[in-house]
Amino acid sequence: MSTSIQPRECSIADALGLVGERWTLQAVRELTHGVHCFDRIVRNTGASRDILTARLRKLEAAGAVRREQYNVHPPRYEYHLTPAGGELGDVLLTLMKWGDRHLNPEDPPVRWQHSCGEAARKGAHSPTGRGVLTAE
Repeated sequence: MSTSIQPRECSIADALGLVGERWTLQAVRELTHGVHCFDRIVRNTGASRDILTARLRKLEAAGAVRREQYNVHPPRYEYHLTPAGGELGDVLLTLMKWGDRHLNPEDPPVRWQHSCGEAARKGAHSPTGRGVLTAE
């Protein structure tokens, strides 16, 4: 008698099905930094054009990204996070903090600061309440 193993149903597994492939969260990272042009996302992530296209289309199909045409001939698009996609920013910050603490404790590769000039320490809110989070 053969017993088939059924994986546990889980929202984490479902979310990883969308964002767990290589390059997906890096594309989201670029969008959170205000990089919307496909060529700049390619350059900043190092992903190949065909793989990045597939990742962005998957995010778009899931409602995390919207694509806006800004040029007709040739067709060119910008990519923007939807409110659902913007919530992935919390995931990125958590991953960054974990990586800084456990993988790069002596010299984290990215230091965050608010546009008001204050360093970001615990959380994404500016101490002055006027800043926007940016990478140095």
